[in-house]
Amino acid sequence: MQDTPPPEVDWDEEFGVEERVRNPETGEFPVDPYEQDNNNAGAHPFAGTNMAQAFGGQDGIRRIAERAVELSRQDPRIAEIFVAHDMVRLKRTLFEQFCYILNAGCDYTGRDMAAAHEGMGVRTSDMNALVENLQQAMQEEGIPFSAQNRLLAKLAPMSKNVIGN
Repeated sequence: MQDTPPPEVDWDEEFGVEERVRNPETGEFPVDPYEQDNNNAGAHPFAGTNMAQAFGGQDGIRRIAERAVELSRQDPRIAEIFVAHDMVRLKRTLFEQFCYILNAGCDYTGRDMAAAHEGMGVRTSDMNALVENLQQAMQEEGIPFSAQNRLLAKLAPMSKNVIGN
């Protein structure tokens, strides 16, 4: 029979487990430093403000980004991808990315697409499920189909930096 370990042993320290602590202001877990640049968003913004208006401005864009994340977390096809990720940061950076690309007055502060998805092993089928969830979020928000397609056309080339990383 195995002895019970002594209660004074700090097993996290013993095995090198570091506790992740959220930033008290943002609610996000800290990340390694990187160069912040709007080019990291993966696409240039639309000209003018028509697209931003079609998406309901920053409030509408935020709802779409957050809903797309929630739908993806609930989607049995891809939910596992999101389990270990910082949902607070993901929702913020996805909003910033969409807001920047739609020219709604935001800067993108996230990492570039390859770095953000490194080691995730995202497959084409995962990307397709994510796009379906984004489409559902846009439909729920009443975004015109033509505006949805214009955004998706801006996002599509990024898949090469996401799939397989």
